[in-house]
Amino acid sequence: MSSLSTTPAPVTSGKKLRAAVIGTGKISEEHLKYLKSDPQVDLIGVCDLSPSLAKYAATRFGAAEAFTDSGVMLRTAKPDVVHVLTPPHTHVGIVTDALSHGAHVVCEKPIAPQRQQFLDLWTMAQAKGLRLVEDHNYRFNEPILAIEKLMNDGKLGAPREVEVRMALQIRGAGRYADTSMPHPSHNLPAGVLHEFISHLCYLALRFIPGDVDRIAAGWSKHGTEPLFKFDDLDALVMAGVVHGRIRFTTHAAPDTFMVTVRGEKGWAETDLFQPYLRVTIPRKGGAQLSPLINHYLNGKMFKRAAVRGFRNKIMQHTPYEGLKTFLGRTYEAFRTGGEPPVTYNDMDRASRLIDALLDEKNRV
Repeated sequence: MSSLSTTPAPVTSGKKLRAAVIGTGKISEEHLKYLKSDPQVDLIGVCDLSPSLAKYAATRFGAAEAFTDSGVMLRTAKPDVVHVLTPPHTHVGIVTDALSHGAHVVCEKPIAPQRQQFLDLWTMAQAKGLRLVEDHNYRFNEPILAIEKLMNDGKLGAPREVEVRMALQIRGAGRYADTSMPHPSHNLPAGVLHEFISHLCYLALRFIPGDVDRIAAGWSKHGTEPLFKFDDLDALVMAGVVHGRIRFTTHAAPDTFMVTVRGEKGWAETDLFQPYLRVTIPRKGGAQLSPLINHYLNGKMFKRAAVRGFRNKIMQHTPYEGLKTFLGRTYEAFRTGGEPPVTYNDMDRASRLIDALLDEKNRV
């Protein structure tokens, strides 16, 4: 393995980890819920530029103190782990500061807009014996783990096609469409789409073995508003005989986040915004009865998924259900010195793919 491989981290079992959160946006609630629930974590600080938001989050989730200056928090509270949950354009500076103060870092995607910036941060973390982990939370949602198990158990056969498709109507309203206060992510290399393609890339790569050798990326802007660089991506990603498709649009409805994996034997799909797991594989009834059995079992699944979806809506459960699993495994790695669930290779492959999708030579 290269010089950028993971070096062992100090074992911290037997003592509580002191955790701090920087940024109190939407995703912070999910991180804070986990930190409050883990008996081996002390939430020692929440930081946001807004004093009221920092104080509210600290009070609601039982943090020891609220801060408006992350540098002050790092110097005075001395956290063991820092969650960087701010907009992507701030990540490099804040992660650098957290690492320089001796803290492991859990960072929302993307850690950095470009791969070289990620590599620089990784090198710094390794030199200090610290962990740097990017949040690939959707990888740990139950339907994705189930598809991985089907693949690992040989039920789908060798992978041949992977499609990850997201539709989000973010142009008409909301934080990304506000022309009076443009969201800073519009300045990222892919504009606001940069915030979402990390999810698409790491999920696609989870089912694409080997190195990507061909890419054809169609970046488009179909709307007329000047705020958006792009509002559509249709990319073909190939690794040997495995074909992948990465699709993002702001013009289709309803909002969807579909993952489909096809192998030599069968296929499976889910929509992470409306969770279900549809599986079509050879059954014990043989080739003649397998279609009938698959339809019957998938029909039962859709009924259960409809009830579960209604319950989730009432209980306000979000598609972030995999975040708790991700954080649980990550904190276990911090305590034991083991490998985090999102490895250097996972992060580097996703970062390389994003760079390649943006490379002019791969555009069509």
